Amino acid sequence: MTPRGGVLSGRVARWWRLLLVFAAIAVQLCVAGNPPCPTSTYRYLRYDEDYTFLRNDRCHNDPWDNLKFIPLKPDGAWFLSLGGEVRENMEYFENPSWGAEPQGSPYLLQRYMFHADFHPGEHVRFFVQIKSGLENGREGGPRVIDEDKLDLHQASVELLFGEHKGISTSLRIGRQELALGSRRFVSAREGPNVRQSFDGVRFNLSTIGWASSIFLTRPVQTKTEYFDDFPAPGQTFWGIYSTHPIKSVPGLNVDLYYLGLDRTKARFQQGSGQEVRHSVGGRLWGQSQGWDYDFEPIFQFGSFANGDIRAWSVESETGYTFPVRTTPRIGIRADAASGDGDPRDADLGTFNPLFPRGLYHQLVNLNGHVNFIGIDPMIVSHIKKNFSLTLDCAFFWRESTDDGVYGVAGNLLRPGAPSDGRYVATQPSLVAEWHPERHITVIGIYTHSFPGDFIRQTGPHGDVNYVSLWLSYKF
Repeated sequence: MTPRGGVLSGRVARWWRLLLVFAAIAVQLCVAGNPPCPTSTYRYLRYDEDYTFLRNDRCHNDPWDNLKFIPLKPDGAWFLSLGGEVRENMEYFENPSWGAEPQGSPYLLQRYMFHADFHPGEHVRFFVQIKSGLENGREGGPRVIDEDKLDLHQASVELLFGEHKGISTSLRIGRQELALGSRRFVSAREGPNVRQSFDGVRFNLSTIGWASSIFLTRPVQTKTEYFDDFPAPGQTFWGIYSTHPIKSVPGLNVDLYYLGLDRTKARFQQGSGQEVRHSVGGRLWGQSQGWDYDFEPIFQFGSFANGDIRAWSVESETGYTFPVRTTPRIGIRADAASGDGDPRDADLGTFNPLFPRGLYHQLVNLNGHVNFIGIDPMIVSHIKKNFSLTLDCAFFWRESTDDGVYGVAGNLLRPGAPSDGRYVATQPSLVAEWHPERHITVIGIYTHSFPGDFIRQTGPHGDVNYVSLWLSYKF
């Protein structure tokens, strides 16, 4: 005979199990009816941000959310999204350009940007952004990338044609930012104080497995005064860029592209003249089982003055992230770009980096991706989820001893003659990055550059010390 207490305890256990089953079902139904809200992140191109999920009032969990989605019709089909950025950057150089520029005190760079994104329905969109870049205290005054007191940075209308039979298309017309692939050669120039934009048209096409952009633009020339930025005279930039995931190899993607540039007044060590340059490139990139990789060869051809262009570049970065608490990543960049082999003939072998991102070798950017060979081992460690340290040491050589050293924008810094030295510099850096919350970014950078044989043989050659403290707030 079973004791009465045992019978009751058995019934209670069964009731508890039944209640737990019903509770689990209720939770699943609740989650299905109220899916979790997306986590909004600030994108490199602010017009890529999507805040339509804020139609759901339950997803408003940030003080700025009332500005990120302002419904203009009761159903939210018409809405306005506002946003902006404030960035303060204190920089100091000891021996800028290895002593070729005047020594100065610390100086302040300020960036202020504000944008409005208006959606009058599902098929039309207007995006407007103004910018203000200010410089205070730099010896010799602001560089081109430092100051633009107030200007129209972007103003475009986008026609969204929707999806039909798996094909989605859109057309953006007006002033806009461009950033393609790894942003090595076409970027919005995030590192410098003043970003880059373009006037023109861009057609976006997405099919099953492929995403492509076709564009025809003129680069906008940065000027320092008020609303005086216009397309750079004598420059046209066009191309097509496509990306495709390789499903047969998990994590692998391929990019293919063609880029064209026409400049009526281009200058290299060889001389000046009209440059019509065509760039054909590809990129293999992805990650798998802790490894990440990015390989990008590019070949350039065309004409310069009375000669032909034959130039090339190979960019690569490979790394491995260890599955431990601080997720340390070790990696190496190995890059090379051609220089001109004979300045006395009419043909040009100097690579053109087009519209680079300005963050190749930290913000110091003593030399660019022109006529160089670079090896840059690094280690990144996330001390906390929102705090990381990056230590790297770059080594630079000239690819051709008959060509000079160029800046990030492709401007000639030092002619190659009369030195036959190949080694340019050794450059260790330490970068600390902290995100105390999603709106705020704090970055500290220290870089030292030891000049090599070429720098010592061609002019001032002091060691460079660079310090930067960068505080930004986005909304």
